[in-house]
Amino acid sequence: MSVATPIISVDGVTKRFAGPDSLMRRLSGKPPLAVHALNEVSLDVYRGETLGIVGESGCGKSTLARCLVRLLDPDGGVIRFEGKDISHLKPSERRLFNRRVQMIFQDPYSSLNPRMTVSQILGEALFVHKMRPKGEIPNRIAELLELVRLPQDAAGRYPHEFSGGQRQRIGIARALAVEPDVIVADELVSALDVSVQAQVVNLLLQLQEQLHLTVIFVAHDLRLVRHISHRVAVMYLGQVMEISTSEALFTSPRHPYSKALLDAAPELDPAHRSRTAATRGELPSPLNLPPGCPFAGRCPHTFDRCRVERPMLTSRGPEHRAACHLTDFGAVDASI
Repeated sequence: MSVATPIISVDGVTKRFAGPDSLMRRLSGKPPLAVHALNEVSLDVYRGETLGIVGESGCGKSTLARCLVRLLDPDGGVIRFEGKDISHLKPSERRLFNRRVQMIFQDPYSSLNPRMTVSQILGEALFVHKMRPKGEIPNRIAELLELVRLPQDAAGRYPHEFSGGQRQRIGIARALAVEPDVIVADELVSALDVSVQAQVVNLLLQLQEQLHLTVIFVAHDLRLVRHISHRVAVMYLGQVMEISTSEALFTSPRHPYSKALLDAAPELDPAHRSRTAATRGELPSPLNLPPGCPFAGRCPHTFDRCRVERPMLTSRGPEHRAACHLTDFGAVDASI
């Protein structure tokens, strides 16, 4: 991807959630516990690209996705859309932002109103955002169904009458109804059968090219992310550990955690399956983050500096950054 002005810019974003509380903790005067979901996340998203966001469960991927569409407000840092801080938008600007940045959720059933037909679901989005005059809405619904490869008779049916893959197509159609610039897909296909996943992902790729969409693709399936993404950001304990072009990340990871993720990814060929553990130790608690590098307790390359000083994202080549004190990690032996 060529360097350009980012359509979305995330700068030092933090997010905390209230943790478990107890009477003893209150009586002792200790501060309430907090789950550190995002810890100074910084990244850019460029127009027309697909940015994959990967990491283990609980690493903050979905929290970041919800912050990007303002379902959650960050506790610190700034998220900008086309240069404007989205937390300070005027009401008219907020409405436009909500239309231009759309989210597709993991569960295609719970995100659709079971009491509304597909026609009503799509028509509501068109009507609320005034996308078409009332008389043109039926034709636009027909166009949207064709766009996501659903039959026209789907308009009069309810969500429970469809398969999981078809419901996810309805979710995509609803997002596209308001003609967005950016799609945030949070675990888009993780709830679907493997046989259906490829169909939905390929549809998204076709729609991206056809409609010139920018896509933020949140997932834990590394092979899927490699297939769909131009660039990939690797998250761990609420932090971005590495971000680079997809090909560079998967062939020459420059952070030990990225390499561990790739080593742990299942191989289709039984002859090439590794029996070596990719990481050691336990995942630190997000209630009590360790000082220094969050991966230090599980990294086989840890040295003293790692335990006291948090590494920042630094350049490791063209369009490649990693947060690791080992500046030469992966530079010589890039084989996975």
